[in-house]
Amino acid sequence: MDDVKGPDTPEYFERMVSDYQTQLRRLCCVLLKDAHLAEDAVQETFLKAYRSMGEFRNDSSERTWLTRIAVNTCRDLVRSRWFRHIDRSVKIEDLPEPEAPADPEDTGLYETILQLPVKQREVVLLYFYQNMTMQEISDILRISASNVSRRLESARKTLRKKLEEDGMHE
Repeated sequence: MDDVKGPDTPEYFERMVSDYQTQLRRLCCVLLKDAHLAEDAVQETFLKAYRSMGEFRNDSSERTWLTRIAVNTCRDLVRSRWFRHIDRSVKIEDLPEPEAPADPEDTGLYETILQLPVKQREVVLLYFYQNMTMQEISDILRISASNVSRRLESARKTLRKKLEEDGMHE
């Protein structure tokens, strides 16, 4: 970040896109359950970020700020009327390539995570897949850290139960 000029420069914005695009695309893909909509959501996220660069006060990290914009963009898409009429079946092969190769056992876990209620799915994705802290998640979702903790615990219980039913967890 120090080697790039200030936040109002094209170089700064290009670096942000380069650093966070894949991570945000994976998150949006899972939240929206549609790879093409995820692409649109990421583009919209960066457009919103570009428009509000002057408002970014470094109260949080760039990553937290961009993730908050992405989550809110996905929520807006989900709330839209036409969203209910599209096929949102995301396949693992439609996701952007992860940084490390996926373990075949992770496929079942991933599909189970997709079945979680939205509030639980969001915290699981942010905590385990985006490696964010409770406080960062709290800032992104604009809920208390204790609420994040409760949602995460509830998601763990739900996942454990579903995985035991499917014979994937003992």
